Amino acid sequence: MSNHSPAAGRSLLYLVVAGVAWGTAGAAASLLFLASDLGPVALSFWRCAGGLVVLLGVLAVRRAVRARRAPRASRAARPSPAVRAPRVPVVSLIGTGLMFTLFQAAYFAAVRDTGLAVGTVVTLGAGPVLIALGGRYWMGERLGRGGTAAVVGALTGLAVLVLGSGGGEVRPLGVGWAVLSAAGYAGMTLRARWLGRRGASGDPLVTTTWSVAVGTVCLLPLALVEGLLPHAADWGRVCWLLVYVATVPTALAYALYFTGAASVRAATVSVIMLIEPVSAAAIAVGVLGERLTGAVVLGTVLLLSAVGALIAAEARGPRAGSGGGPVARGGPGPVAGTAPEPQSAAR
Repeated sequence: MSNHSPAAGRSLLYLVVAGVAWGTAGAAASLLFLASDLGPVALSFWRCAGGLVVLLGVLAVRRAVRARRAPRASRAARPSPAVRAPRVPVVSLIGTGLMFTLFQAAYFAAVRDTGLAVGTVVTLGAGPVLIALGGRYWMGERLGRGGTAAVVGALTGLAVLVLGSGGGEVRPLGVGWAVLSAAGYAGMTLRARWLGRRGASGDPLVTTTWSVAVGTVCLLPLALVEGLLPHAADWGRVCWLLVYVATVPTALAYALYFTGAASVRAATVSVIMLIEPVSAAAIAVGVLGERLTGAVVLGTVLLLSAVGALIAAEARGPRAGSGGGPVARGGPGPVAGTAPEPQSAAR
């Protein structure tokens, strides 16, 4: 799909909104931890379980609306299965869900073993590197000099933003969990992009539903060990926060993420999603009353500048000789002179 198309602009917008929504999850989690004794793994389980309920409800409503709009007489005129967009196999959906679960669970393990600052900077810092390497050698995607400079600037801003606003002790086990979490995130992003390039990304709502369903099943045993049910004095506040976490940063954000990731270069996706810690920092200052430090300001400026540069480059499309587009390799990606990539089926 051409980077000049309106669909590319929508995909970039979807990714930005998803990153901002993910950033609000941290503030909601902080309020939940203050209002109850809910642990991080149990919170992840309720996030997935609640998101699953929301997504199943949305799918049911959409199916009912489509059934009303399509008269029975017109069903014979529907496209035959041979011309419909290919569906994603169940095994592939389960694989995406497992990578989603690994991303979530390993991150909380990293935070537990090495602290929030180090766990966050290693996970979000290693993600773009792994995605850039995977996109280069698996799909033949290249960032070029400008893209590489943007990635370096984004990682620098992330390090200043996270490490400059709070200390942390580096422990090898926690760092290992963080790298494993980054690998799960990288695999999830690369898989979405790989399917999107073939027009087989499927329905993003279905992909998101499968992901949170697999996460719910995998996280349930761990949540039972940690303590599944919270104890709180204000149950109303806890319930509303859980509903928000399940709806906005889970059901909505991941549906937008899978839609956008199918149509945008994998390395660009990873850098745009670094807007998450920026939005989290803004909420921490504006809503939770945390102090605005020089490190937060500098890190935010560096991150937003890098994200803005990559969005502008993606909107213009790769220039000839810049190395921004696919290259001729033995991988599955298209080579120069071939037809443009098929438009993603994720709408």
